[in-house]
Amino acid sequence: MKLLSPVHPDDMQAVRTWFEELSGYCRNIDYEGARKIFAEDMIAFGTFTDFMNGRELTEQKQWRNVWGTIRNFRYDLDKIEAIVSADRLTAVGMGVWQSDGFHSDGTRFDRPGRTTVTLGRKAVGDPFIATHTHMSLFRGTPDQSFGNFG
Repeated sequence: MKLLSPVHPDDMQAVRTWFEELSGYCRNIDYEGARKIFAEDMIAFGTFTDFMNGRELTEQKQWRNVWGTIRNFRYDLDKIEAIVSADRLTAVGMGVWQSDGFHSDGTRFDRPGRTTVTLGRKAVGDPFIATHTHMSLFRGTPDQSFGNFG
């Protein structure tokens, strides 16, 4: 039995746009700018805290512990996947990222990972806002980066 419907191209683009915006905010270490693409009452999983309830806590416990320690964070936007609800107001987006991490001695390492994000919006055509994120590193990737860019 198939349950998933094809994703409308406009919705797929809106999901890709969310991932693209997150990449830019992370690369630019722009916490304030990033807030607009996350719901204030979001729930997240992260490397440093199991459950984070709220955007403010997510920023403090996750973003600020990672973004300033890595470089070149980016998603392959051509490989973003999405599931969109029939009313087109809720979506699940999935993407794989690449970034540069840094060992404590300053040497660079590949820091790949993946994201699953739940997105919502009030009307079709509005930009999606994240209500839940789960980001994780690929197995074998060091869970801490020691860069100091922020």
